[in-house]
Amino acid sequence: MPVNLTANAISAINAGDVNSKPVVQVLDIKLIGTTQERYRLTLSDSESTQQAMLATQLNDRVKTGRVRKTSVIQLIEYICSTVQNRKIIVVLNMETIIPECEIIGNPKVIVESNLGAQKTTSNGASGSANLGNNGNLSAQRSAQASFANSKNLSAQNSGNSMQNYPPAIQPAYQPPPNYKNHGAIMKNEAPARIIPIAALNPYQGRWAIKARVTAKGDLRRYNNSRGDGKVFSFDLLDSDGGEIRVTCFNAVVDRFYDKIEAGKVYMISKGSLKPAQKNFNHLKNEWEIFLETTSTVDLCPDEDASIPRQQFSFRPICEIESAENNSIIDVIGIVTAVNPSVPILRKNGMETQRRILNLKDQSGRSIELTLWGDFCNREGQNLQELAEAGFSPVLAVKAAKVSDFTGKSIGTISSTQLFINPDSAEAQTLREWFDQGGKDIASQSISRDNMPVGSKIETRKTVFQIKDEGFGRSEKPDWVTVKATITFIKTDTFCYTACPLMIGDRQCNKKVTRSGNSRWQCDRCNQEFEECDYRYLLQAQIQDHSGLTWVTTFQESGEEILGCPAKELYMMKYEEADDTRFSEIIRNCLFTQFLFRLKIKEEFYGDEQRVKITVVKAEKVNHSAESRYLIDLISKFRLSKEAMIIDSYCVHL
Repeated sequence: MPVNLTANAISAINAGDVNSKPVVQVLDIKLIGTTQERYRLTLSDSESTQQAMLATQLNDRVKTGRVRKTSVIQLIEYICSTVQNRKIIVVLNMETIIPECEIIGNPKVIVESNLGAQKTTSNGASGSANLGNNGNLSAQRSAQASFANSKNLSAQNSGNSMQNYPPAIQPAYQPPPNYKNHGAIMKNEAPARIIPIAALNPYQGRWAIKARVTAKGDLRRYNNSRGDGKVFSFDLLDSDGGEIRVTCFNAVVDRFYDKIEAGKVYMISKGSLKPAQKNFNHLKNEWEIFLETTSTVDLCPDEDASIPRQQFSFRPICEIESAENNSIIDVIGIVTAVNPSVPILRKNGMETQRRILNLKDQSGRSIELTLWGDFCNREGQNLQELAEAGFSPVLAVKAAKVSDFTGKSIGTISSTQLFINPDSAEAQTLREWFDQGGKDIASQSISRDNMPVGSKIETRKTVFQIKDEGFGRSEKPDWVTVKATITFIKTDTFCYTACPLMIGDRQCNKKVTRSGNSRWQCDRCNQEFEECDYRYLLQAQIQDHSGLTWVTTFQESGEEILGCPAKELYMMKYEEADDTRFSEIIRNCLFTQFLFRLKIKEEFYGDEQRVKITVVKAEKVNHSAESRYLIDLISKFRLSKEAMIIDSYCVHL
């Protein structure tokens, strides 16, 4: 099928054309880049060829085969940028006209010299078109005039030789009156085009985006080898769902910090794009905008309903069990418990607030959410008042940080946003589930236990089976449940003095010692303080009908066994010297049956390998629930026995 490409399209694009929507052919496709996939194309207008870069949002066109070698395409959105003294066409949007076609014409390669002169070569032959500094404007006008004449000629020939083929080629752009008959548009003469956030890349020269500010970070000050400075960031969301972070430093902070408001829509242009720092930037965009002194940020006075106020990517709580530590996620759940806010001393000596909530959802799991700083007194206080009034509000959390310390939990960071009873379909579905019986459904916490959910956890084991079946010998720890009795507890070292300072979103908990001035000192934090924390480190012996073994118990499970905080027991023994009461608490735990959730892992102590058994949860045996468990176990055994008898009978038949 004869096809006419847009003649002189390559020359026109190099001369500055961005609106003519030419039809070209793809001669070659090459995958480049190691950290991120990008495709480099060789485009032809049947006379000349030019290197092009495909925007990453169009990668699927190549992967699915919609664009391949010899495809005929129409460029819808494109720009020509200079990269390392070479001109590259950046394709932002395109349409496939013919998926596969023979090579059209005899295209020649355009070679640029360092002075800007262009030469075309094919099989050793060469010609020149002077696009140097002195003749640049006239050459651009000549190229565009030739481009226009070629388009007219193509249109005349199309009635005789070209056939119609879908999709229809979009008409060329007609410039507005202000720019007609003026030749090529000079730099900065025309306003920048508004493009989607997803189309942003460092190869563009002029761009503008229209987006809503979904989050505004706090103003932070820093000090490094280059001196003092200040920085703040804000997140943008456009009507196509694209998100990107914008960062400002020093003098740019003074220009824009007071101007930016969360929830407002802005027109932003003239910034530089750099790779996003994924340690601090959780948005799904490989780039980050850095505003400069020449950047413009204009508030859009009219509300744009096409741009959503927020965008979520909720994950069920059950999936957080497999989420990576320190990953950033969105989650929505029903608030089932709100603990009081407590003061916490950070590593830098500053005091902050901490408040812990519990969330549950339809997945049958619950999780702890830790609020830090101002979140405790703003949204945290509101949630506490609702809980005390008997309500269980829906809470949507945008950008929570996952922690795997003593189980999976989530916590707030500076860019976190909390939405109480949001007006969304997910919130309405969750509320209906909770009100129609979900509040009475028991959920399993994935916090503190840090145990994978599955049949292996629920399978009971005896003390003898732990050793006999070789638990803890694999690379990953084993998790089992054992019903046993505590027969002995070491009371000489039942707890230790711990550092109360916070490192990030967790407590240091390193052992501390008395310094010369009677203050507590932490070698890890290199800080001194008046009061320390007290944490359980129990060594206990548990026994069932099959044998006995030693286990180690830490803070939470220690409190579950002894029924009081470690500090209270420490003061009782060493400060108050109340040995009678201390001994009574210890005796009350002995020969009491517990269901122990155990973590079993082989560890090295010097050159010696030992299997360490740690109690992650201890529950006193509920005899009613235990009886139901045993009856169910007997029923299953009876059914399996009957099945074996039937199978044996059938074999004999």
